[in-house]
Amino acid sequence: MRLITGNSNQLLVDAISAYLGLTPVNADVRRFSDDEIFVEVHENVRGEDMFVIQSTSCPANDNLMELLIMIDALRRASARRITAVIPYFGYARQDRKVGPRTPISAKLVANMITEAGANRVLTVDLHAGQIQGFFDIPTDNLFAQPAIVKDILENLNGKEPMVVSPDVGGVVRARALATRLNTDLAIVDKRRQKAGQSEVMNIIGDVEGRPCILIDDIVDSGGTLCNAAEALLNNGATEVYAYATHGVLSGKAVERIRNSRLKSMVVTDTIGTTPEMLTCPNLRSITIAPLLGEAMRRINNEASVSSLFD
Repeated sequence: MRLITGNSNQLLVDAISAYLGLTPVNADVRRFSDDEIFVEVHENVRGEDMFVIQSTSCPANDNLMELLIMIDALRRASARRITAVIPYFGYARQDRKVGPRTPISAKLVANMITEAGANRVLTVDLHAGQIQGFFDIPTDNLFAQPAIVKDILENLNGKEPMVVSPDVGGVVRARALATRLNTDLAIVDKRRQKAGQSEVMNIIGDVEGRPCILIDDIVDSGGTLCNAAEALLNNGATEVYAYATHGVLSGKAVERIRNSRLKSMVVTDTIGTTPEMLTCPNLRSITIAPLLGEAMRRINNEASVSSLFD
């Protein structure tokens, strides 16, 4: 079992390496003067079980190309098996045609990863579970909820929180968390005016006098969760916490969260933290390195990955 990594999220790679007790292979992933990406592996990987760790987060296209070129380099170096470990799968929100003459980019990216030479994919909290079917190779979709539940129990111990889905589409995710916490569920009904903006319309459920936990898979602009927090507090919630697996946090998202009424926003480290995130008092990150590391170990040992969630 050997690891190789690109430049997308070095802190997560370090944490996974520490968990597994491994050091990534010596490799250069660099750019020529014209910004073409070049990969050179300086160690023999013939016959090895290789795990390529790379999130395709911002800059999405650069990180995606690094992933594809690393896979190609390993395939040509005769690696026995190549597993693409993609903590955050970019383009996942383009999983269907939203109008005439529009692409299904998530399927295109899946094809590219397969054609590059990956034998298996390991990812976390796909935006839509059916994206697993876009791949013609085995795909394991891990869930960050064990790490989220652990953090909730450590920080809200003694309180009786209510889990809230920020939209109707996230009800399954919120219900799973509510079941794990043995608590109640509420839903925010909203109407999206256009991409990146949302308007809260109604709260389904009685949140009066209860601390609330908003749960989502991706926080991008932050508008949905911040607006939902405002609506919950206006409907009698005592305080609002938000948890999301992937902290995309584009544009002025961090500033929006800093100025919001959220008690705290917690994201995992599937996407690397920025200096701006580190200075935001109500925004923090938790690690999923043990979850990814254990899944990688089990794949290498041909053991069950699904039993991680039993």
